[in-house]
Amino acid sequence: MTEGASRLWGGRFAGSSAEAFDALNASLPVDQRLWREDIRGSRAHAAMLGAQGIISSEDAAAIDAGLAAIEAEMESGAFVFQPGDEDIHTAVERRLTEIAGDAGRRLHTGRSRNDQVITDTLLWIREHGTAQAAALKALAEALIARAGEHLDTLVPGYTHLQRAQPVRLAHHLLAYAWMLDRDHRRLMFAVESAGESPLGSGALAGSGFDIDRAATADALGFDRISPNSMDAVGSRDALVDYLAFAAQLGVHLSRLGAEFVWWSTEEVGFVVLDDAYASGSSMLPQKKNPDAAELARGKAARLSADLQGLLGALAGLPLAYNKDLQDDKHFVFDAADTLDLLLPAMTGMVATADFRADAMTRAAGQGFLAATDLADHLVRQGWPFRKAHEAVGALVRVCGDRGAGLADASTADLAAAGLEGIDVPELTALASVETKDVPGGTARARVQQQLDEIAKRVAAW
Repeated sequence: MTEGASRLWGGRFAGSSAEAFDALNASLPVDQRLWREDIRGSRAHAAMLGAQGIISSEDAAAIDAGLAAIEAEMESGAFVFQPGDEDIHTAVERRLTEIAGDAGRRLHTGRSRNDQVITDTLLWIREHGTAQAAALKALAEALIARAGEHLDTLVPGYTHLQRAQPVRLAHHLLAYAWMLDRDHRRLMFAVESAGESPLGSGALAGSGFDIDRAATADALGFDRISPNSMDAVGSRDALVDYLAFAAQLGVHLSRLGAEFVWWSTEEVGFVVLDDAYASGSSMLPQKKNPDAAELARGKAARLSADLQGLLGALAGLPLAYNKDLQDDKHFVFDAADTLDLLLPAMTGMVATADFRADAMTRAAGQGFLAATDLADHLVRQGWPFRKAHEAVGALVRVCGDRGAGLADASTADLAAAGLEGIDVPELTALASVETKDVPGGTARARVQQQLDEIAKRVAAW
């Protein structure tokens, strides 16, 4: 068996670890991005140990100075990782010992990697989630801005990808803004759920030293301390909450992307994407592919897989910490990186898209999109809705058979459908949207109302 690196904490073991095990066991390529959080948490822990008299003030000062030096090395790129650095925690502690000697060896007093790693990860989620909220806001603001430009642009609304009823383009775009509002709430819940400090929980049973958990929680910006040490080191609920946000946002962005893909086809022609968010074909010189939208459509699977991956890793785990949990950051970082790519691209795509209002309005006025309005008109005249539904359906069939739209229905068409003598109201797309004068409806005043409301909500994020 080929031997690997010597063990940092090797007193229990007679020999070096196997090279194959080292390769499996190491998490540094994934968790080294936590170096800021690891140093921050360690500085808070060392300050607390000194304040509590658990280590001397001189050692606490030496540790803090050493960690500050390591932070500067990390920032400048001068920090050199060594083959025995299993993870970011061992790398920082190894370097600290090189700088501060025995003082560095005192840092881990009253602390385990079990509470250290989840502390680092929660700090990362809180900071990154807060930053990601700004990118989410930018996309929502782009949708709101474009909606404001197109209050009077009408477009077919679809169910089952069949034209159903006309709506305002603003109304359609704002549907996604409302989705993002819920996504923002989910993100903020994830940030809030990462607000319990696990530091001081030790390996699983707490610490045997007179530590001040409230002091470290306050120094690190946590809202409170975790009430149960086993739960603190063994659970990953806040990570699941973040991944649930990411998966749901991914689904919303996928749906938005799918609509832009479809709308940009020559067969539909409702939108032309800016060249900055499209690409060409390696073979077909005429092509302009909506790749930004297609990538958004496809990333939902990856984000959902990240959520399912962590849930699968957690299922069936006995308390408290198990090495299975080492993979938790792989899923979180992958989801965060994916959203960091998606959100600016989708924001730019929406902000620069050329909506073809003429094509949309023309399509909204064609065919049978006002059929429900005619049925509603009959109901107002005393018809039972089901009878009106049947008669209008028959009129649609008659008009369709001769290639006419509902607005072109002749006297003979009406008679054939059992509607002879009916006073047919105006069946234009504009008349249709204006009849939906209810909260959440498509009448202009109602759409303006929701535009103002969502703009105010997003501004307050």
